Amino acid sequence: MTKYNRSRRDFLSKSVKIIPSVAIATSSIGHITQTLAQNSQTQENTLKQYTPQYFTQEEWDFLIAACNQLIPNDETSAGAIEACVPEFIDKQMNTSYGNGGLWYMQGPFHPDAPPELGYQLKLTPKEIYRVGIEDTNTYCQQHFNKYFAQLDGDQQINILKQLENGSIELKRIPAKTFFNFLLTNTKEGYFADPQYGGNRHMVGWKMIGFPGARADYMDWVKQHNKHYPFGPVSIQGKRSIK
Repeated sequence: MTKYNRSRRDFLSKSVKIIPSVAIATSSIGHITQTLAQNSQTQENTLKQYTPQYFTQEEWDFLIAACNQLIPNDETSAGAIEACVPEFIDKQMNTSYGNGGLWYMQGPFHPDAPPELGYQLKLTPKEIYRVGIEDTNTYCQQHFNKYFAQLDGDQQINILKQLENGSIELKRIPAKTFFNFLLTNTKEGYFADPQYGGNRHMVGWKMIGFPGARADYMDWVKQHNKHYPFGPVSIQGKRSIK
């Protein structure tokens, strides 16, 4: 695993604040690696069989490539593709969230306002993806004569870094805004309950040792040196694959 990939994996683990400390020791590295090898191909095939409800094929190719770079698989756990994160994001586009129904969207809009004043663009999340992906692909075409999904891994990572720091100027949306939505939704899809389309087989929860919707695990919270013996359970009562 590269240093860059390791830093992303560490960031994901540290970004979840509700996990009891005992849960971090849920699985040994060897067990996780074996599980990843057994389930990776099945989960990738599941994503390939999914038909996007909102994204066009070109947008879908971008989303898969970007999610794969943001949360790659490695020797410790599955990545965003195995967790079907793109499916989660696609399904969110046709909800109140994707349509901007959860926000005040009447203006006036002040994009340069401080974050404390809330979201300041007239674009809904689904529109942010539409224009953000198209503008990023246009940039890639101009500089590499290829779409983002057609670039090699190092080039894709470099583009994502430039989106993150705002050094790429997109035509219709601030690059940082587009990247922040993409990263936030990718993490949400990796850690949300599986009923929303992502976190397939609860791979995100298994990576950080989160017990999920178990009725009671408080007896284990202070047992820091003991292995938590149970896998996570989803809201619907489904248990993770060992």
